[in-house]
Amino acid sequence: MKLNGSSSMFLVGPMASGKTTLGKLLAKRLGLSFVDTDQTIEQRSGVSVRIIFDVEGEAAFRDRETAVLQNLSSQAGLVVATGGGCVLRPENRRLLKQSGLVVFLDPDLETQLKRTEGDRKRPLLQNVDRRTFLKQMKQERDPLYREVANVLISVDNRPGKKMLEVLMRTLVEQQWVSE
Repeated sequence: MKLNGSSSMFLVGPMASGKTTLGKLLAKRLGLSFVDTDQTIEQRSGVSVRIIFDVEGEAAFRDRETAVLQNLSSQAGLVVATGGGCVLRPENRRLLKQSGLVVFLDPDLETQLKRTEGDRKRPLLQNVDRRTFLKQMKQERDPLYREVANVLISVDNRPGKKMLEVLMRTLVEQQWVSE
């Protein structure tokens, strides 16, 4: 299998949409390298995303995210899992649209709630009503994900390998990937 017409693939979507899980499976299937922008930021800074948010604030984290995205967007042969808020900056949306195939993983609310139950790693989910927060976030960010996406995949709580088959079938049908 190979990616047609794009040098890399970028996965966008809200937290708990499966970007990292599906990204790893997809990269393996396509013979590409997998990169997670949040993990890259943690490796470069030596601290967790949560600590960056707590100490430096969201704006400083977004600066780091943009720098990582700029670096990755110039590379070929990648499947990149972006952070959920990556699309908030116009510069990032421009980079995504120019740099490869963008897949929007769109989970239903119940899937997000189930996957984030008891989560202590996601800074934006701490001390909030998760249902209300995730609904509000979807309202704000959904149009931005749709703006950059070439492909939209509805995500439910099926296991990663089952979701990979849905994604691969869609990519082949839409001729983004060939055998």
